[in-house]
Amino acid sequence: MRFLEKAPAKINLALDTLYKRSDGYHEVEMIMTTVDLADRIEVSPLKSDEIRIVSENRFVPNDHRNLAYQAARLIKNTYHIRQGVEIYIEKQIPVAAGLAGGSSDAAAVLRGLNKLWELDLSLEQLAVMGAEIGSDVSFCVYGGTALATGRGEQIKELPAPPPCWVILAKPTIGVSTQTVYQNLNLDEVDHPDVQRMIQALHEESYEGMCKEIGNVLEPITIQLHPEVEQIKSHMKEFGADAVLMSGSGPTVFGLTQQETRAQRIYNGLRGFCDEVYIVRMLGSRSSLD
Repeated sequence: MRFLEKAPAKINLALDTLYKRSDGYHEVEMIMTTVDLADRIEVSPLKSDEIRIVSENRFVPNDHRNLAYQAARLIKNTYHIRQGVEIYIEKQIPVAAGLAGGSSDAAAVLRGLNKLWELDLSLEQLAVMGAEIGSDVSFCVYGGTALATGRGEQIKELPAPPPCWVILAKPTIGVSTQTVYQNLNLDEVDHPDVQRMIQALHEESYEGMCKEIGNVLEPITIQLHPEVEQIKSHMKEFGADAVLMSGSGPTVFGLTQQETRAQRIYNGLRGFCDEVYIVRMLGSRSSLD
């Protein structure tokens, strides 16, 4: 028996950092939503009591460095499972891109093993476990659209964003989230208005959503990697209504409600960037069915 799970990417419509906590993490307010660029995760039982990661992507580690591995180890140890599991990861989400690919893989493993081992855990229980693995895993367990607070593990569901096209572009660089946060000076950042973004979502206002997008980490990443600003400029030039870096980067996304314009932005960016995608926002939460 094997179970398949989709592990969708996320983008940050708003990302604010409030202060540094005593545990070393930053207190954040983030509005995240999933998009239909997804990894495919397959979990199947092994006779030997081991966790085996299989992927054709050379950038995917097959040991404890992989968040999917950590998710399997956590659920095995927590519920004293003596059965092994093979986790096949078919990567579609760019690695180290600010799109929570690794976190979403881990969340998909939690959902898949919940079914494989018939644990009958709720999404809420899986999200609590996810918080032990990484800050974005709890949100990825649920998917959809949500406000994430604390260090990212406190999740409050929000209405789906207004329908639109999302163009993603990732430059050929890697960004260290730790380095970005180390360079963050909270006295100098321009904080996005998270509450106004929430209001725009409740009002189903595309214009309001475009107006309120913001990310306190973007200026730091741009300072370290000017390529991010170049992609932003090209997206605006090609007609995106709003442009923002996702997470700690380096992926940039642009929004438009017109399919022809989305295609024009995509075509224009292909000359500057190898990894470009046109996707839709998913809007709805994951299901345990």
